[in-house]
Amino acid sequence: MEFGKLDSIDAVDFTLPPSPPQTATMLQRFAHSQQKVSIYVGCPEWGNRGWIGTLYPAQTQAKDFLSHYAQQFNCIELNSTHYSPPAIETLDKWEQNTPTDFHFCPKVPQSISHHTLFEQEGLNASQQFQTMLNQLNQKLGISFLQLPPTLSAHQIHPVLHYLQHTPIKPLAVEFRHSSWFENGYFEHIAAWLEYLGITAVLTDVAGRRDVLHQRLTTPIAFIRFVGNRLHETDYQRLNAWLEQLVIWVQQGLQKIYFFVHQPEHNLLAPELAVYLTQRLNQLFDAQLHVPTFQAKPVQNDLF
Repeated sequence: MEFGKLDSIDAVDFTLPPSPPQTATMLQRFAHSQQKVSIYVGCPEWGNRGWIGTLYPAQTQAKDFLSHYAQQFNCIELNSTHYSPPAIETLDKWEQNTPTDFHFCPKVPQSISHHTLFEQEGLNASQQFQTMLNQLNQKLGISFLQLPPTLSAHQIHPVLHYLQHTPIKPLAVEFRHSSWFENGYFEHIAAWLEYLGITAVLTDVAGRRDVLHQRLTTPIAFIRFVGNRLHETDYQRLNAWLEQLVIWVQQGLQKIYFFVHQPEHNLLAPELAVYLTQRLNQLFDAQLHVPTFQAKPVQNDLF
């Protein structure tokens, strides 16, 4: 992920902002449920050749990447759909080659999010996209719409029009322009998302602390976490998130999607996910599979 990437993190304050009272109020509506929190951990891709011989067995062929990935993780942040929506036949293969409890979280195509979002054509394309995704059946998790970094809060009305009418459901939205988070304006947006039943994406990246928030708008936490080559702060930041998740679960949080990113093609993302998964299992008795390696990833090649 290039968004928010820094050459040096020495001056970054990684402290999480406080969870606003509106989050607790929203979660209280679900606190009566006896349902155990559902937890999904994944990476932004499965077709990473750098994982051959480490996360995947040696000599793994590209056609087998997904099946090996799905043995290690129970969800995927499906960024590939942002660039090219898959064919129906491809979706069928994905659905067939993953376990019953696996979730796909597709990113809305950039042809919609970056080009036709405010047009009827965008809504038509969204319907086509959702129809395709339905091929995943119960393995369809939550799709997410990544708004362009140039799309400012001045365009709030067409954004809300799209969100009110989009057929893509369930949906999470990531806001990137700084104006959405200035002068308390984001709470106005969050209230609309809560009304519409749309999840606000939580993005934690070194170079854009301004977009980091703790405002949940549904009982789903959709977290995109960008580490820094297994720097000690990666683990400290995960610990802070885990502390917050414990509180939210006590308040009524029902589902967690936690996606781990790392620089340099995500080579080290699975290694950080090991720590995250172990801690989630300890805190929530999540019984998640902890990723296992054929061989230890070589970090020195990254520097």
